[in-house]
Amino acid sequence: MTKKIAVLPGDGVGNEVMEAALIVLDQLDLDVEYEWGDIGWEFWKTEGDALPARTVELLKRTDACLFGAITSMPKEECEEVLIPELKGQGLVYRSPIVRLRQMFDLYVNYRPCKAFKNNPLIYREGIDLHVFRENTEGLYAGIEFHPLADDLRAKMLEFNKNMGKFDGVPGEDIAMSCRVFSRKGCERIVRAGFELARDKGYKTVTVVEKPNVVRETSGMMIREARKVAKEFPGIELWETNIDAMCMWLIKNPLDYGVLVTSNMFGDIVSDLCAQLVGGLGFAASASRGDSYALFEPTHGSAPKYYGQYKVNPIAMILSAKLMLEYIGEGKKADAVEQAVADVVAEGKVRTYDMRGSNTSLEVAEAIAAKLR
Repeated sequence: MTKKIAVLPGDGVGNEVMEAALIVLDQLDLDVEYEWGDIGWEFWKTEGDALPARTVELLKRTDACLFGAITSMPKEECEEVLIPELKGQGLVYRSPIVRLRQMFDLYVNYRPCKAFKNNPLIYREGIDLHVFRENTEGLYAGIEFHPLADDLRAKMLEFNKNMGKFDGVPGEDIAMSCRVFSRKGCERIVRAGFELARDKGYKTVTVVEKPNVVRETSGMMIREARKVAKEFPGIELWETNIDAMCMWLIKNPLDYGVLVTSNMFGDIVSDLCAQLVGGLGFAASASRGDSYALFEPTHGSAPKYYGQYKVNPIAMILSAKLMLEYIGEGKKADAVEQAVADVVAEGKVRTYDMRGSNTSLEVAEAIAAKLR
């Protein structure tokens, strides 16, 4: 049955790496239909919405989404770039990718980080890490306040005396973000990590939090992890603090396989893992829910490089590989990863980040040639 895939290149180099990924996918004789959609900075500037309603409707009628990259800027700059007719209308820029994660309940952000042989940038051969980042809660849930209203301050003081330390500080001088966890959110991200460990034969799952300081939210994640772990005999639960985890990943990366954590910590630790295997040019990701999934490289839109075709497309190509697995094309997904590994190992075609001089499209063509 034909699968419908939404293609959202986004901004900047998102367009270029998407072009590269499609060169590779075109070699696979897939039974898919691509539908292209609008998203990103240009639509914010001209329509006041970086995620137009028509794009949401497109996603609802497709089976999965391939996403490139988008540009985001601070609040004041977002207002400045709007066309004159939209200024002063009270429009607020919200990250379209965060909105999509919440709108479609894409609660699993899965970021595999694998070191390919002969990559001149890898920290150590043999690294194979799988980061599971909770994708819809935590600090990225968007529950923020500025200025802090007096009635909210008073209500919070009722429940937590620590708010008393801000007595006398004007509300306009206080900005506040809420780190919100739910028991369901903690349970299902931990379960996703254990299920992959079971399927791929890993003996441990490491939950990365900070319960000794952030007691209630991190504490909930740890408590739920202990419950889930009982359902997976033979897989040991390791509990670590986020700060120590960053140190241990540098020191002993081969000791770890599956890491599970919350939204902000996951964003941080997955970038560290990406650098261990060559940088963001190799960092693919899947945002998955129970009925939909979106696949994207973890790098940004890199506007200064747009038009040069110099950015490494492998992260995008590996994201497409994750999409192939999701739509039931496991053998073709394996073939794509092997083609990437072969091109990296040969070392003949490399983008600037790998100390080469080839373009994004030349790397894609080399990978496609392996598939042919």
